[in-house]
Amino acid sequence: MRNRACLAIVVSAAACSAWGQAATPAAGPPEPAVQVIRVEDESTRIDELRVRGQTLQIRVQPKKGGRTYEVVPPDGGRDPSQVGAGGASGQRVWRFLTF
Repeated sequence: MRNRACLAIVVSAAACSAWGQAATPAAGPPEPAVQVIRVEDESTRIDELRVRGQTLQIRVQPKKGGRTYEVVPPDGGRDPSQVGAGGASGQRVWRFLTF
């Protein structure tokens, strides 16, 4: 009788621990892959920010005078081969009053 009571306690403890593990929520989605790519030569430095493989920001810093400017990256949802689909893609943009 005593062995059955011990066996019942061990089985119920194992069931409770398995239930506790199953009740924990699964981990959320993985963090996005973020890349910061820097290309530098004697006259300029170009920093590119990519998230999940899509270019979000291109910043160009001339080393010998001139202000830093950004190049508008192409929109990932449009076909760049279509006429007029580019919009502002490839255009230079200067930021004023940045904080």
